[in-house]
Amino acid sequence: MNRRIFLGQLAALALAQSWAPSLRAQSTEAQKKMKNWVWVPINTDRSADQWKRMLGTARENGIAAILPEIYDGRHAYFASHRLPVKVDLLGQILPIAHAHDLEVHAWMWSMPCMLPGILEKHADWYNVNALGESAARKPAYVDYYKFLDPGRPEVREWVQGTVRELGSISELNGIHLDYIRHPDAILPKGLWKKYGIVQDRVYPQYDYGYSEYERKQFEQKYGVDPIRIGRGEVKDPKLEKEWFQFQLDMVVNLVNDYLAPAARAAHKTITAAVFPGPSLAREVVRQDWQRFQLDGFLPMLYNTFYETGPDWVGAMTREAVHAVTQPIYSGLFVGGMTASNLAEEIRISSDAGASGVSLFSLDAMGDPLWKAVAKVAGAAASKGEGTTLKKTP
Repeated sequence: MNRRIFLGQLAALALAQSWAPSLRAQSTEAQKKMKNWVWVPINTDRSADQWKRMLGTARENGIAAILPEIYDGRHAYFASHRLPVKVDLLGQILPIAHAHDLEVHAWMWSMPCMLPGILEKHADWYNVNALGESAARKPAYVDYYKFLDPGRPEVREWVQGTVRELGSISELNGIHLDYIRHPDAILPKGLWKKYGIVQDRVYPQYDYGYSEYERKQFEQKYGVDPIRIGRGEVKDPKLEKEWFQFQLDMVVNLVNDYLAPAARAAHKTITAAVFPGPSLAREVVRQDWQRFQLDGFLPMLYNTFYETGPDWVGAMTREAVHAVTQPIYSGLFVGGMTASNLAEEIRISSDAGASGVSLFSLDAMGDPLWKAVAKVAGAAASKGEGTTLKKTP
């Protein structure tokens, strides 16, 4: 399994060479089909006038949908009756966004949970690594990586409850899932130095899915405690494959059996921020999003994190477009970008078949970057001519 992870990363990089798109100018017809999004991180200090200016600027420059962060695993930023509410930021943004003819898709964290009540009363709800360490007590990388176990029924119902509550907000267009996965088994290479690690393969302390509940479920079916596979005590390619699939299915079944149905019951679209690939996503975060029954995907193609160039964005976009029938919106990290860099990555994404791009984040955008979006993606999208995201029946 570890060798497959390493080879999978190499294959993903190789794709960038074989699928590098041209930088030809886009046609007017292609421009009109683009639908562009922007992630909006939590900011409770902005006045209504500031929100009006910022969202108005986004719309004028080709943004059709915003993704305001309304639950971060600690607090709700909407009028929740089940989560601790910091402030109803969503209630403030919704009328302003709709006045600018912007769709609003609520961005919620899915698996990380820092709520004291859950940590204290339900420690067994949390994901566990192959060393037997709980994410509740010893999270990987950063303190907020307190990931829940995506396969446990009580956890699935808990996360579904947030989707249902958001679905009850009539003015909301959709729900956007983030962190809908296991913790990173392998971080992007560009982050290794930051955390003082080398991840040339999957190490047990970063390999998750080994809660008591999951171990019992797997052992009942296959006769082996999977933690022995994760620790390298059992070396059986067939069992390794079954366990890898089991880890993937934990998340897939959460999405398809609980979250997507809850959103659709409320007549909301449902999308997700996912990892590049989907081939790389399966290997590095056990996220088989190709099987998610959602209405659209926003793969986070932050190429500088992977120490690659813009062509890699095209390669990953093309793989995603070929993997699913739903729209793909290439997620671009604009921090530190020049206007020409951003224009290039938007053109590359479009040439690779993306239905638009999603920018991270609104806070990082300035006049030069907005001009690049407007010029390359086309002002037609700001007049309502972009592709409408349709709910899957």
